[in-house]
Amino acid sequence: MPRREFPRKVRAAAFLRANGACEKCGARLKVGEGEVDHVLPDALGGEPVLSNAKVLCRPCHAAKSADDVRRVRKSDRQRDRHIGAIRPACTIKSRGFPKAERRREPGEKERQLRALRERQHERQG
Repeated sequence: MPRREFPRKVRAAAFLRANGACEKCGARLKVGEGEVDHVLPDALGGEPVLSNAKVLCRPCHAAKSADDVRRVRKSDRQRDRHIGAIRPACTIKSRGFPKAERRREPGEKERQLRALRERQHERQG
């Protein structure tokens, strides 16, 4: 799907709103220096509307675009993993479950507790 650019009227309104300054760092912009950027990238569902437009200087725009590329690629990887297009790198290796202890007979636990109490009582008395 091709990238959707801002219409001319939206770009003009964004430049008027910015009043000749970068909306991120506040640097004064000369004629033709400002660039209109999507706040939410088009690839992540950002619409080409004024509320999603921001006028940035070239250095701020380059930094934000690099961050946007990372976010879009991460989104693509998560989507591909979710739909099964990417297989897990490896399976989780474990030592397995511990061996089960021997099964106790019914009432054996109570007998052990009673014997423990008797030993404690003998020590006290």
